[in-house]
Amino acid sequence: MKMFLRLGLILSCLGLPARAQTPAPDPFQWLEEVTGDKALAWAREQNVRSQGELEGAGDFAALQARLLTALESEDRIPGIGKHGEFYYNFWRDKTNVRGLWRRTTLEEYRKPKPAWETILDLDALASAEQENWVWKATAWLQPDHDRCLISLSRGGADAVVVREFDLSTRRFVADGFTLPEAKSRATWRDRDTLYVGTDFGAGSLTDSGYPRIVKEWRRGTPLGAATAVFAGQKTDVSVTAGVSIEPGFRREFVTRADTFFTREEFLRVDGKLIRLDLPADAGLGTYREHILVTLRTDWNVRGRTYPAGALLATPWEKFLAGGRAFELLYVPAPRKALSGYSTLRHHLIVNELENVRNRLYVLTPQPDGRWTRVALDAPAFGTISAASIDDETDHYWMTVTDFLTPSTLYRGTIGREREKLKSAPAFFDGGRFEIAQHEAVSADGTRVPYFQVSPKGLKPDGSNPTLLYGYGGFRLSQMPGYNPGRGIGWLEHGGVFVLANIRGGGEFGPAWHQAALKANRQKAYDDFIAIAEHLVARKVTSPKHLGIQGGSNGGLLMGAMLTQRPDLFGAVVCQVPLLDMQRYNKLLAGASWMGEYGNPDVPEEWAYIRRYSPYHNVRAGVDYPRVLFTTSTRDDRVHPGHARKMVAKMQEQGHDVLYYENIEGGHGGAANNQQAAYMSSLAYAFLWKQLAPKAREAAGR
Repeated sequence: MKMFLRLGLILSCLGLPARAQTPAPDPFQWLEEVTGDKALAWAREQNVRSQGELEGAGDFAALQARLLTALESEDRIPGIGKHGEFYYNFWRDKTNVRGLWRRTTLEEYRKPKPAWETILDLDALASAEQENWVWKATAWLQPDHDRCLISLSRGGADAVVVREFDLSTRRFVADGFTLPEAKSRATWRDRDTLYVGTDFGAGSLTDSGYPRIVKEWRRGTPLGAATAVFAGQKTDVSVTAGVSIEPGFRREFVTRADTFFTREEFLRVDGKLIRLDLPADAGLGTYREHILVTLRTDWNVRGRTYPAGALLATPWEKFLAGGRAFELLYVPAPRKALSGYSTLRHHLIVNELENVRNRLYVLTPQPDGRWTRVALDAPAFGTISAASIDDETDHYWMTVTDFLTPSTLYRGTIGREREKLKSAPAFFDGGRFEIAQHEAVSADGTRVPYFQVSPKGLKPDGSNPTLLYGYGGFRLSQMPGYNPGRGIGWLEHGGVFVLANIRGGGEFGPAWHQAALKANRQKAYDDFIAIAEHLVARKVTSPKHLGIQGGSNGGLLMGAMLTQRPDLFGAVVCQVPLLDMQRYNKLLAGASWMGEYGNPDVPEEWAYIRRYSPYHNVRAGVDYPRVLFTTSTRDDRVHPGHARKMVAKMQEQGHDVLYYENIEGGHGGAANNQQAAYMSSLAYAFLWKQLAPKAREAAGR
């Protein structure tokens, strides 16, 4: 799909006035020294305490072993991407802890046990180079597919080392393109030229820590000799460049993202930049001779208004000549929204969310400029996605899953019957449970949906251990999906799982996200509270049996729930969170999120941020539910200082909280399967201990 992805990686209403811009001294600011000896010693001391308590749970070791078995199962579906004639996969298991990059053919992939050709053994590379390499990404040279740029991270951080790799020799290219560790963006312009955004030295990064300058770098020349293509402002989020190549079409683009949600788009032709006349918050895509535009707000142009949430198309030739008459490929409706699209050789597949359920349609351009639309046959329930296999055919992948159904992978061709290729194994007995969708009414009257997964025949007596998960930000929709760890660690023991579709996400289009931006952030929190209260009113659970969990922006949600409604919850798992909202924009990538939260350095904006900032609203003498905070030293996106400082402050106030910091892992919290299994085991052990210490024993497991 030729869509240009942008950044984007997620309280008590005190009525306080705006504060002076010089904040009061923070006695715990020393914990922001990520690898400082004192800060790491503090973190390790906290780890020992948390491990001593949670590893002591009766079946902790057995749970961890089962979770690891699921993560490393040989029967998992190997995710693949087609490049040239081969299908590539990156794979971790108990033998290959860091992973194998490998490839096979379609004929082999159809087999239950395909034969794979190893391209790069990351464990062997890490051992030879004495580095804890974590696989991050590849950027392919098109259309040849015989070279790529491999991005490797030390310990799972966002910052990467970039190296050129030769697929024919299966080796890194001696004297090839190489970039030192940084939050770089590198793409091929042609075989001997890259577009590069990286740390070029003083002044070359934005306040968010991303490249401010993109350059054209010729093979055989030093990076310092690369030619500047475009430079943004220090206050921007980032500047990137890329190339779109489809059969018969090639276009080069430069993007200046001035905020997380707004940007300037340029088409580069013969070395000159042509700024594209598009709304700043629109999404840009290209499909052969067509420009594709997704709208986040209404766009009034030439006397016609195109609605927010719509997908538009018009020929590039007409657009560049000044034409603004678009075909409406998708029009949103109440409770219906565009989830995404994918481009095939002769068609588009459009994915619609209708009340948080997927529907797929095939759109086809006609000679007269119109587009036809027909439904793509797909299962009626579950989370469904479809993506092109390559740009040269009408083949596509389709995946289908839900909370209780392991993922199934299909290979389809428009106009033909789909072929079932792989099904993931079941790691728990889904037949014991049922899925339901409910709605709560938020404080302002908005209907907010949520999914509930519970044992069949659940007794509504308020005693059921229930885990409510939420995120609510950055347009990210929360969709049903099969999670072996959740089934093994929670559902099997009689727990109820609930997924909240609160505002701030993308479940109902741009308006659903925009409803919780900046000064309206509290609406997302009101939605989450409404769902929790609805669960209690329905007697699914009660506060002492209700736990909540969230990470990143969802970790901020957890902090807000902790400080706003401590009476409503029995336990909180707060993962890689934002918590100090006065300093978030000064820590790592935090400045890039001011389009979501606001700028705490502006008094008027700090006034509303202050009302929910967990670090500024936690109080001594309040009876809070117990919290497990987890983070990662190597998270260079959300600063570990958020969680560290919150724990230190709460402990000083006399609150009993737990903390665990993985010394590796990046923003995902874990650098490999073993770490992921361990972190999940800590969370489930904590939740059961706090919410229903005898429930697991009663479950007979």
